[in-house]
Amino acid sequence: MNYSKINGENFYYMVINASNRLEEQSDYVNALNVFPVPDGDTGTNMSMTFKAAVKEIEGINSTNIGEVSKKLAKGALMGARGNSGVILSQILRGISKGLENKESVSSKELSEALQEGSKAAYKAVMRPTEGTILTIIRAAGEAAVKSNKTDITELMNEVCIQSKKMLDKTPEMLPALKKAKVVDSGGMGLLIILQGMHEALKSDLKASIQNVSVKAPGAGNVSAANNLNDHDIKFGYCTEFIILGDAKNANKFKEEIESMGDSMIVVGYEDVIKVHIHTNDPGKVLSKAVMLGELSKIKIDNMREEHRELLTKEDYKKAELENTIEAPVVAESKKYAFISVAMGSGIKNIFEDLGVDFVIEGGQTMNPSTQDILECIDKLNAEHIFVLPNNKNIIMAATQAAEISDKDIRVIPTKTIPQGITCLTMFNPEAEVEENVEELNSNIEMVKTGSVTYAVRDTEMDGIEIKEGNILGLIEGKIKEVGSDVYDLTESLLEKMVDEDSELITLFYGKDCEENKVNEFLSKIEEKYKDLDVQCYKGEQPLYYFILSVE
Repeated sequence: MNYSKINGENFYYMVINASNRLEEQSDYVNALNVFPVPDGDTGTNMSMTFKAAVKEIEGINSTNIGEVSKKLAKGALMGARGNSGVILSQILRGISKGLENKESVSSKELSEALQEGSKAAYKAVMRPTEGTILTIIRAAGEAAVKSNKTDITELMNEVCIQSKKMLDKTPEMLPALKKAKVVDSGGMGLLIILQGMHEALKSDLKASIQNVSVKAPGAGNVSAANNLNDHDIKFGYCTEFIILGDAKNANKFKEEIESMGDSMIVVGYEDVIKVHIHTNDPGKVLSKAVMLGELSKIKIDNMREEHRELLTKEDYKKAELENTIEAPVVAESKKYAFISVAMGSGIKNIFEDLGVDFVIEGGQTMNPSTQDILECIDKLNAEHIFVLPNNKNIIMAATQAAEISDKDIRVIPTKTIPQGITCLTMFNPEAEVEENVEELNSNIEMVKTGSVTYAVRDTEMDGIEIKEGNILGLIEGKIKEVGSDVYDLTESLLEKMVDEDSELITLFYGKDCEENKVNEFLSKIEEKYKDLDVQCYKGEQPLYYFILSVE
């Protein structure tokens, strides 16, 4: 099909088809991860981010491309997961800026919007690295503005061709890609999106959203259904909607509905206020909301009814007998609060014991979204809230959440579980916030972190040949040991980490470790390092046999 202009309806089908294609090929994108450890989640993060974006525009009744793109960008912003997802959300935000207030656009205007997407992505990254998704969106934007195509289908074809050529060059830009003989995974994800958009125009596809399973707010912190009964659900209706009105009214509206329920999120962004609340009177909430503007995307679920469907009759009767009604708890105001990200029940318990208010389940292969972090922020009543991501791929989503929130959020860029624990143990509740921020950032460098996992593919890194199934030992994220026995390799890894200044060794063992073998290993390590304090905890973390720290 030929298009001299495209409107909101055309754009809607373009991005829906792109989302479907990315979902279909997310495993392939994951497989391009050059690092052989089990954390290749670029495709998953990009797909879930893009699905959150298209979910936001699902069923939209508008032909205004500016309006559709703005809602798409906001959905991506809230649903962004991992570094690749956050960068993708910024690309969509830039494109939205380029399409703002437009009913339809020409090839020239779409080209300029793509270039705005490139600019926004580069601004979002402190130290941009070429050979990544950034390079591909830059190539797409440059190809678009240089093109003389007036037909938008032809323009998108040219954009895809030039983006593919640039993607093929990424191994020459990043040595790790060249060694692994793959192209950049984030760049491939973006190319799939661009190709999906082109395909929708070329074949005049009226695509519908396939298999959209966007994680609901707070889904990272759910307990088993059979541990609850109806009485535990104090507010029975999960109510979500969007107010099309001035975001400056978000805080005032939050105060107005605060007493009407719990699990409340009220986030304002430009001319949109996104609301989520558990309440017993959705009508009352909506009647207040409509005073601020037109309501959209209204969704009300009866949580008690959904809960009963999850329980068998026997479980339900048992729950009825065993549980009692408890009064809702209102968060007390305090000076400091903490949010941390971790995987493994043992590690989660350690963070809670150290005073963390919310531990979001997540880490390798399961990065929480911006909205997951925002929900926890919104539940806290504190002057200053510290967020410990404990994973390099979560820092950008945490930072994005901090920028959206109207509270004082301090993201400490912890990349490992031991770094997060060290920050908590060194935190001084009597000190002022800036003093604590400076101290925690310096404390990150005090701890050496190691981890023991397994290889998910054959590869070669830094002259080391790695076979699928090999046990891998990493120090600060870099592979230092390759072997076949978990405990022998862990011992060798510790030898590389311990030096004359070391005082403390801490081990967190994962759910795949046998406790009796761990105890034998611990005795060996204690004997070997008699002058050091050796601690061992049952972390229950997946994927990693051991997480180690030396201080």
